[in-house]
Amino acid sequence: MPVISSVEAIHDALQLAMRKMPETYLIGEGVSALDAVFGTTKGLLDEFGRSRVIEMPISENGITGMCIGSAMMGMRPILSHRRVDFALLAIEQLFNAAAKNGYVSMGQHKVPLVIRMVIGRGWGQGPQHAQSLEAMFAMVPGLKVIMPSTPYEFKGLLLAAIEDDNPVVMLEHRWLHHVTGEVPDDYYTIPLVGSRVATNGSGCHATIVATSYMVLEAIRAADALRDIGYYVEVIDARMLRPLNMGPIFASVRKTGRLVTCDTGHTQFGFGAEVIASIAEAPFAERVLQRPVVRIGLPDYPTPSSVSLAETYYPSSVDIVKAVGRLCDIPKARVSTAVAAVVASRQGIPIDKPDPSFKGPF
Repeated sequence: MPVISSVEAIHDALQLAMRKMPETYLIGEGVSALDAVFGTTKGLLDEFGRSRVIEMPISENGITGMCIGSAMMGMRPILSHRRVDFALLAIEQLFNAAAKNGYVSMGQHKVPLVIRMVIGRGWGQGPQHAQSLEAMFAMVPGLKVIMPSTPYEFKGLLLAAIEDDNPVVMLEHRWLHHVTGEVPDDYYTIPLVGSRVATNGSGCHATIVATSYMVLEAIRAADALRDIGYYVEVIDARMLRPLNMGPIFASVRKTGRLVTCDTGHTQFGFGAEVIASIAEAPFAERVLQRPVVRIGLPDYPTPSSVSLAETYYPSSVDIVKAVGRLCDIPKARVSTAVAAVVASRQGIPIDKPDPSFKGPF
């Protein structure tokens, strides 16, 4: 299979869907601009014209309402709000209209709408342009929420979301846009049914449940831990709602130790929901060998200062240390694993992207 970036995978999904389904169209701020939503919609205006690639003014609430109405009339809009922060202006439409119309109409009104939102951090974008608010969307019945972590997932999940008759929120971490991976050329979908096992193996010592960009950090930590003789199973929670706990339950039954690490805040975050579900499970008291660990953002707004960001964002170092505590790994061996993950980052500060990142901002 060809190796492409997540940006190219998103572009392929949009292009294939629009060729296959004439009722699909792109709409939002920047879909036909020079940067083309970070490159994901590049060239689509030339192929499909202005009736299907629709540039809109800065009016998030109005755009969202238009899309909900057209979706109820049989269209399949793909709406880009750019940053998740901008979508806050459309919360009433998303929560009270898009998420509820199917329920209040007893299924007669479908809302096949995809809402793309970018999350991420870096370069001092701060508290109003670098938030991770996935838990807020995932708490609303009627919305589906996906957070792909690889190019393969981006393409397959997006195509499945476009086909779905329910509103789907897709949160794209900016630092994942230029990650590369093998992706089929053809049209394929990944069912919107739950998590996937990103790394596994027999004799695992702990389970790590991660979302979005933190999947990369978890895999980096898993590689370093494996080199010192400890094995973890990384679960990619790519589907936040509906949340299928099956793969997570299976892994925790096997390991007896759990670390959650997501891109949002620790308090009231997605990790808290996973941990609560584990605690409520009938096997919890019998299986859990140590208290669970939550890794996420601290309980204050996103800083703009690079010096503050150093202690704000968690990384693979935090994950290695957490697993070290859970598994009683000798401090010298934990230090070896920490040194390995620090070396893999090549000294890049925490508020600048992974080396795979190629974007201007």
